[in-house]
Amino acid sequence: MPRLILLGTGGTIATTDGPDGRRVGVATSDLLAASQDVWADSGVDVEVREVRRTVSFAATVADALALSAEVGAAAADADGVVVTHGTDTMEEVAFLLALAHGSAVPVVMTGAQRPYGAPGADGPRNLAAALRWAACDEARHTGVAVAFGDRIWPAIGLRKINSLALDAFSAPGRGPLAHVDEEGIRPQAVPRLPRPLLTGAHADLPRVDVVAQYLGADATALHAVRRAGAQGIVMAGFGVGNTTPQVTEACLEVLREGVPVAVASRTCAGPVVGLYAEGSSDLNTGGALFAGDLSPWQARVLLAAAIAAVPAAAPSAVADRCRSWLAEAGARGRSPSSGRR
Repeated sequence: MPRLILLGTGGTIATTDGPDGRRVGVATSDLLAASQDVWADSGVDVEVREVRRTVSFAATVADALALSAEVGAAAADADGVVVTHGTDTMEEVAFLLALAHGSAVPVVMTGAQRPYGAPGADGPRNLAAALRWAACDEARHTGVAVAFGDRIWPAIGLRKINSLALDAFSAPGRGPLAHVDEEGIRPQAVPRLPRPLLTGAHADLPRVDVVAQYLGADATALHAVRRAGAQGIVMAGFGVGNTTPQVTEACLEVLREGVPVAVASRTCAGPVVGLYAEGSSDLNTGGALFAGDLSPWQARVLLAAAIAAVPAAAPSAVADRCRSWLAEAGARGRSPSSGRR
């Protein structure tokens, strides 16, 4: 009989509506009971562990690292691990777990868009799907995934694409690993799993900030995060990773100062690549890390983890560490000058 460990952390799946808004208060054991009403599976033994009860927009990086340690301990003691979590930061926390997870034991995160007990609540169905996937043989060696809307999504490349709809997540350019519904479990893809980048115990990660690009953006925000102590910076660039000429110059200056800069796209899908003079091409040749198809938010976690893994290293060494990991994950980051035509 497969043995699963269910870790509860709160989120919308565990909230109820009140006069001042939704608040977390539902026990994880009650979530499990509701999921079994959707798809009962007497052939699986599930142990419930309450980790915390909070909304995910209030979570910190330290909370995510503590959860990663809980997941690691659970994976050493079970055939599969399921985590209930809020959706606001799920793409970042799932990615952080993927950076640290190196076991064959599947880890599946899930949550909900509607509160517990609401008409049409999606939490029980999502949790049932997560449990079924975590317990099946096909899930082994698939790393960290997210179960949502009858689909199993890879953590790497995951994005929340809708604020309220039940099909809230996608992995643009990658697709789901499987479908789980009344017809059963239908695996569809095998993910590329890189070696863990985030190893050992960490209470927190180095500060890395995301700076957005928009029409007419100047370098004010970039200079502000540097003054605030950012040890790395992620640019949420236009299109393929472009920044305004003024911001491009500021990024090159930051790189010369020894601070790594990563480039991601503010669009929902597609890779970043150095193509345009005074923009992405200059950043590429200047040594910036191009973060493949990762969202700016996942790129931030990657860069922070790499800085923690190679403390006091030059930006080029941090970028090279990230590029190696991205290549293994199928989200290859460009080497300097490789994007020029």
